[in-house]
Amino acid sequence: MFFDAGETLVYPHPSFAEVFSEVLREEGHLIDPATVQEVVSAYSHRFTESLLTGEGRLWSTSPERSRRMWRSVYDHFLTEVGAPPDRHDHLFERLYTRFTDLSTYRLHPDALPVLDRLRKTGLILGLISNFEEWLERLLEALEVGHYFDVRVISGIEGVEKPDPEIFRIALGRAGVAPDEAVYVGDHPFFDVDPAREAGLRPVLIDRRG
Repeated sequence: MFFDAGETLVYPHPSFAEVFSEVLREEGHLIDPATVQEVVSAYSHRFTESLLTGEGRLWSTSPERSRRMWRSVYDHFLTEVGAPPDRHDHLFERLYTRFTDLSTYRLHPDALPVLDRLRKTGLILGLISNFEEWLERLLEALEVGHYFDVRVISGIEGVEKPDPEIFRIALGRAGVAPDEAVYVGDHPFFDVDPAREAGLRPVLIDRRG
């Protein structure tokens, strides 16, 4: 059984919108988290498109690509919530630092009980995630790294979902056939569709309604 990481097992605490608003508030810009969430939700389709083409493609595979992609995303959010353009450079640095800080993240409350229960069944557990290389360190900081017999992280492997190759890499390392594997993720396009294409049974965990 393989899992996605971001918003499946781990999340920015207490939420992306609240952390974003907190950083802006610390810099003197009072923006309600609900406003940030509205902007994020409205941008979701464009965000998906940006990860498939142009600057966003393979965003997690190097620190430079990651910074460029998040700079584009945060600039859009900052513009939409009314942050002054001459403050974008500084606010981006603050946001990028905060969202790459391991202490920003928590496990979803149901994650550990599920991992414990699955481990007791004797299943091979694995992780397949579009995430920067520092996900390895985050897993250790959250004390869950030992649960995963196989870890395939795009920032290390150089391949990202929805490319089915990332699933084939994981299957090969686990030594299992596609029809023997389940993949749990939170995104229909990046998790469910490519897992099915690679022959795994996909399970969607819908944490965002």
